[in-house]
Amino acid sequence: MEKSFSRTVVVMGATSGIGFEVAKTLAWRGWRVGVAGRREDVLAKMVAEIDGIVVYEVIDVTTSGSTDGLHRLIRKLGGRIDMYFHSSGIGYYNIELEAGKELKTIETNCLGMARLVGEIFRYFESNADIDGRIAVISSIAGTKGLGAAPAYSASKRFASHYLESLCQLASIKGIRNIHISDIRPGFVKTPLIEGSRFPMQLDAEKVAADIVDALERRKSVVTINWLYRILVFFWQMIPRRIWIKMRIK
Repeated sequence: MEKSFSRTVVVMGATSGIGFEVAKTLAWRGWRVGVAGRREDVLAKMVAEIDGIVVYEVIDVTTSGSTDGLHRLIRKLGGRIDMYFHSSGIGYYNIELEAGKELKTIETNCLGMARLVGEIFRYFESNADIDGRIAVISSIAGTKGLGAAPAYSASKRFASHYLESLCQLASIKGIRNIHISDIRPGFVKTPLIEGSRFPMQLDAEKVAADIVDALERRKSVVTINWLYRILVFFWQMIPRRIWIKMRIK
């Protein structure tokens, strides 16, 4: 039976990991998907092989031209989207505190995220007839400072606070058509942590299904999965003076 594509979404950071799996899952569930990322070969293959993924645009979120690329992709989708999903992110195990790794992480996860999410916020604000959703992958790593990955942990805290601030901004401005989702997965088996020994690693396809379930239920903040919800609950109860002495690697 032929699918009916009634909802349209842009997935930023779709060429690997969670973004790739979420783009596939949304397409399988009847969304009309436009994908973006830095690897044109992967993007073109997705459009050619996955029913429902219909257009792509090569976009590097760390460049000022990325916002123009976003609008080109929206135009390719007919000039209107219902959801923007942001999954562009990098991270490093960096106990040596190499400056290049720290700054690149901040450039991508903080500056790149704010650049694109701010642009899509303005897009939905100027199109009040669209009931739009902005969804961003943050992480449980943003709940506490992680000494083994300082910039990554801090960047995920930045993402969550930025999204919370945008929720308040929408309230201040009386904007009723913008809805925001902060998605906080635990450790997921993706290229980002390939070769690591992180515990409780989650299957990327299952995580994508859980994320799309949460989005379709219009959740504003969700931790993936129930094991990590318990973990984070107890993490947050640990006093700072004790937490900073814990050798978590």
